Amino acid sequence: MRKIRFRNFFARCLICCFAGFALVVPAQSQAPGQNPDTNALVAVPPDAQARPQPQPGVQPQPSGEHWADFFRIQKVSKDDDWTRHFRIGAMVGMNISANFSIKGKLGVSGNNAANGIYDDGYVRTDDTGNAQDWTSYWGYNNQSQLNGSMLTMHSTTSYTPIGAGGNADESGAFPGFDMSYGGNLFYLGRARIGWDFGFGLMPISLTDNHPLSVTANQTLYTFNTSPITVPGAPYSGPFNSAGNPTIHTNYSIAYATNNATINGSHTLDVMLYTVRLGPSVYWDLNEDFGLSASFGPAIGIVSGDYKYDEIVTAGVHNRGQFGATDVVYGGYVNTTLMYHVPGENADIYVGAQYMPMGDANFSGGGREARLKLGGQIYISAGINWAF
Repeated sequence: MRKIRFRNFFARCLICCFAGFALVVPAQSQAPGQNPDTNALVAVPPDAQARPQPQPGVQPQPSGEHWADFFRIQKVSKDDDWTRHFRIGAMVGMNISANFSIKGKLGVSGNNAANGIYDDGYVRTDDTGNAQDWTSYWGYNNQSQLNGSMLTMHSTTSYTPIGAGGNADESGAFPGFDMSYGGNLFYLGRARIGWDFGFGLMPISLTDNHPLSVTANQTLYTFNTSPITVPGAPYSGPFNSAGNPTIHTNYSIAYATNNATINGSHTLDVMLYTVRLGPSVYWDLNEDFGLSASFGPAIGIVSGDYKYDEIVTAGVHNRGQFGATDVVYGGYVNTTLMYHVPGENADIYVGAQYMPMGDANFSGGGREARLKLGGQIYISAGINWAF
């Protein structure tokens, strides 16, 4: 349902965008003798700066072309009118969040029981090749693993979140890069009507560090240490067997299910690319400041990785990652305030933009992260060149 709503929103933005452009299609130059203060649409000349300037005291001739010249000079506070612009600057994205969830039974890859590496110890092959099924290359972490002469190693194979666990929300503010290119097509009263095409680039990294209560499934490997006296925990035996205590490499197997706590991190590390296009309106407030606004449809591409580094209670790291790319749709509304730098064909600008989009999903192996872009707001600042 959420994707359907955003498709409808995207369609509405397209309709509004094309409707805005449709307003300027039938525009005609003002009729001879028409007052230039009216709100009739007047085409901006292709090269406004190259247009001849009216001489002081000379009234415009009764033709649409000269009325357009007169209108341009009278209605634009800057001496140098312009038909195109290019903006580039930095931005900060806010109100962006992600939901991390874990469902079902998940495997654990942090140990390698087949090679004698366990959650809380190891029993491996020493320099003798484990002659007669004995090895000095063994160790354990906790005294509780030893019961008489029997030493138990644990290997966690999988876990399942308890209840509604494994669901957390994270949010943050992120720096990025923004640029846009556009042009002015028509005058409408004191405003200029045109178009604006924009591109945004913003890295996003959100991390969930909440502990997770789980039911852990373990395989228990029990070794007979007789007849040696087992060194106190923690103990790490060497690869070289000479003079070091050895134990039997044979073991018995049992299985257990225990409640445990998984710590560590789940991180969504992605890049958000946005493209927007829509009609724009610009007007000069005075000789020093100008204001522009634009709206229309927007498309976003989210590409990156979901990374996890989980620490099982016994100290085992369960690491991994998977990547994905998702396309999201939405719209945008922005407004920009510009300060005209005296003597320069450039402006310093600050802007605000609201760009609601759909959610981007990353999922694999029971882990999911949902990047929520439905309320994102951008604040930007940089330089605008008019030409």
